[in-house]
Amino acid sequence: MLYYFGFVFTLFTGISLAASPVKFLQDTVDLEPVEIRAEQLQKYAYGQWVRTLDKAQLAQMSGMSLGEALQQNTGLFVRQYGPGMLASVSMRGTSAGHNALFWNGLPVNSPSLGQADYSIFSLSGFDQVSVHYGSSGALYGTDAIGGAIHLSNSPSFEKGHETTINTRLGSFGRWDQELSHRYGGDAFSFKTRVYRNFAANRFPYRDWASAGTPERVQDHAQVSQLGWVQDLAVKLNPEQSIEASFWLNEINREIQPLLGSPERDQQLDWNVRGVVDYYRRGEKASWNMKAGLVRDFMKFNQEDNQTLLALLGAEVDWEHSAKWQSRTGIRLTHIDGKLASYRQEEQRLELYQATNYKPLPRLGFSLQVRQLIHDGERVPLTPGLGASWGFFENQNHEWELTANLSRSFKVPTLNDRYWVPGGNPDLLPEQSWSREAGLNHSLNHSGIHIKNRLAYFHMAVDQWIIWLPKGTIWTPENVRKVVNQGLEYFFESEWERGNWKWGLDLEYAFTRPVIQYDEQVQNIGKRLPYVPEHKVQLQLDAGNGPLSLFIRGQQTGERYVTTDNRSSLPAFTLWGAGVHYDFKFSSWLMGNMGLDAHNIFDQAYQILRLRPMPGRNFQFNINLVI
Repeated sequence: MLYYFGFVFTLFTGISLAASPVKFLQDTVDLEPVEIRAEQLQKYAYGQWVRTLDKAQLAQMSGMSLGEALQQNTGLFVRQYGPGMLASVSMRGTSAGHNALFWNGLPVNSPSLGQADYSIFSLSGFDQVSVHYGSSGALYGTDAIGGAIHLSNSPSFEKGHETTINTRLGSFGRWDQELSHRYGGDAFSFKTRVYRNFAANRFPYRDWASAGTPERVQDHAQVSQLGWVQDLAVKLNPEQSIEASFWLNEINREIQPLLGSPERDQQLDWNVRGVVDYYRRGEKASWNMKAGLVRDFMKFNQEDNQTLLALLGAEVDWEHSAKWQSRTGIRLTHIDGKLASYRQEEQRLELYQATNYKPLPRLGFSLQVRQLIHDGERVPLTPGLGASWGFFENQNHEWELTANLSRSFKVPTLNDRYWVPGGNPDLLPEQSWSREAGLNHSLNHSGIHIKNRLAYFHMAVDQWIIWLPKGTIWTPENVRKVVNQGLEYFFESEWERGNWKWGLDLEYAFTRPVIQYDEQVQNIGKRLPYVPEHKVQLQLDAGNGPLSLFIRGQQTGERYVTTDNRSSLPAFTLWGAGVHYDFKFSSWLMGNMGLDAHNIFDQAYQILRLRPMPGRNFQFNINLVI
C-alpha cells in the first residue's frame, strides 16, 4: 500500500516530503473556519489538488517572505537569487512566468514582467496560502500553466479584541518585527498589522569565481522592508457582507552581485494593493462582486518602472440540486504600464463558466471553460475537465481516483511586446495542454492517521516565448515547445504515543521538462535549465503539551545551468531543526517562543549559479498575545 511505501522510503533514505496538512478526499474533509477559501478553490477542481498552509502554520514562520515559506515547507522549487533577493517559483518544471499568484482573488503577477517576486510578499500580509498544483487556466486565467498560488485574508467575527507582538532575531543581522491588533464583533471585524523586516545579510561564503576559492563576507545584500495591512469586514445582514483588504509595502534592497562582479545595484519596490468584495449568500445562489487595484513601482538604480492594474468582476454560484452546481463570472481588467522605455495600456475581458455534476455521492465531474478577449482579440478558448471517484471506503480506509485534462495560456507581457528596442507586438499567447491522474488514500486506524497522494502529470507547452539576438538587438519570438512530465508523491501521518503527538510528512517530485523544438537545434532533446529532476522534502514533528520540536530536511537535485545541458550545479541537501514553547503568564498575556537552526551542517551550496547562499544560521522568535 502507499502508506507502507512512504514509511519504508523514509526509513531507508532519511529524506523528505510534505510539511503541511493535506486535504485529499473532498467529501470527507473537516475544515477549520479559516480554511473556507481553500474549500472554494477545490469546489470546481475535481481531478486536481489544492494544498494549504493555514494561519497556525504561517504564525510559526512570522517574519519570513512567501518565497522562504514555500522553500522550507513545500516541495516546490524556489529559484532564489540570494537571501532576500528575487525569488520565483517553478511548478511542475514550468518557468517563473507560468504560475499565477493571487491575493484575495486579485492577480498580482507583474503585467510588465509576467511573474511575481515572492521575496517581497511578507507573510504578515495574509492569513492563508493555498497552492493549486497543475494547469488551471480555465479557472484562473492567464499565467496558470504550471499552477496557481492563492494568498487570502479571513475575517474573524465574534473573536473580541486581540493584540500580538512578534519579534524575530537571526544570524547575519536579521531583525523582524510585527505588531497587530484585531477585533471581531457580531457584525464587524477588523485587523491592523504593521511590520518591519531587516536583514544585513553579512554572511561568509566561498568565492568559487576566484583562484583558491577564498572565504569572503557578503557586503552588498542588505534588505529593509516596511508594510501595513488593513482588513475590514461588515455583515449587513445574515445574507450580505462586505470585505475589504488594503496592503502597503516598501522594500529597499542592495542587489547581491554575482561572484566576481563589481556591480553595486540598488532596487526599491513600492506596492499598493486593495480589494473590496460584496457577498450575497442565498439558499440556492451566492453572488460576489469584486473591485481591486494593484500599483507597483520599482526603481532599479536610476530607472523608474511602474504598472497599474485595475479589476472589476462579478460571479454567481448556483446550487441547482444535490447533483448540479455551477459558477458563472465576468472579469474586466485594465492595465497601464509606464516603463523606462515605453508606456502602454491594455484591456482584458474574461468570461468563465464552471459546472459540477455528481451522479453519485462519491463520483463527481467538473467542466470549466474560459474565454479571454485581449485588446479586442480572442485568446483561444480554454477548457478544463476533471473527475473524482471515491471507489472504496470502510471504517479505516478511503481510496480515490482522480483525473484531469485542461488547457492553459499566458498572454505576452508588456515587456515582450513593447520594450524599446526589441519588443514584438505580434507575439502569440503561450499555450499548454495538460493531463494528470492521481490516486489518493486515507487511513485511520488505532490512533494512526495517514494520507497519501500519488500523481502523474504530462504537459506540453507550445509557442514558448524566448528572447533571441537579431543582429545587435534582442527580440522575443514564439520558438520553443517543451514537453514536461513527472510524478508527485505526498505522504502525511499523525499518531500519539503516551503524552507525545507525532507527525511525519514526506514529499517527492520527479520532474523532467524536455525541449521538443527550439530555434537553436543543439537544445532539442535537452532539459530546461534550473529545474531539478528530483526534489525531496521531509519533516518530523513531536509535541508534548506546550513543547514542540521539528526536524526538517530537503534534497534538491542537480540543475542544468544552460539549455545545451553542458554545465550544471550539483545537488545539495539541507537540514534544519527547531524547538518551540507555548506559555501563559495570565489570562490576558500568553504567547510562544522558539529557536530554529537552518543549514545545520553548514552546507556550501548555490541555488542559482554564482549566487552563494548562507551557511549555518539561527533564528530566535518570541510572540506575545494580549
